[in-house]
Amino acid sequence: MGNADNITGWITLLLGLYSVAAGLGEYLRPGFWARMVKEVQSSSALQFLTGIFTLVVGSTIYLVNPWDPTDLLSILVTVLGGWIMIEGLLVLAVGDWFMGFAGRMMGGTNRIWSVLAMLLGAGVTIAGLVRLQA
Repeated sequence: MGNADNITGWITLLLGLYSVAAGLGEYLRPGFWARMVKEVQSSSALQFLTGIFTLVVGSTIYLVNPWDPTDLLSILVTVLGGWIMIEGLLVLAVGDWFMGFAGRMMGGTNRIWSVLAMLLGAGVTIAGLVRLQA
């Protein structure tokens, strides 16, 4: 269970697991991310829901994670929460442009992104587990 002493570890662990799962999903179904971005881009309702959800998740991470200027992981998680919050605001404000940008970054069915997501996720998961053991 999370508390003030280990919340950074839990957030890190869960973000890592998310990244591994999302990367594996794209790896097993190439083009899944690109189709998802295209669907969100073509629907105002999905853009709005995606923007609100992303804003809430980013804000929660940003506000809940304890800020400790002597702890690099705490700083990174707080900055990541802020970035996710900004992404949500961008989807709400300029969703067509932002989703088009995201679609171009993914490059269609390129498996490199999925492998990078899994590798990064594995590293982040390990960092979270190490933090929770401390």
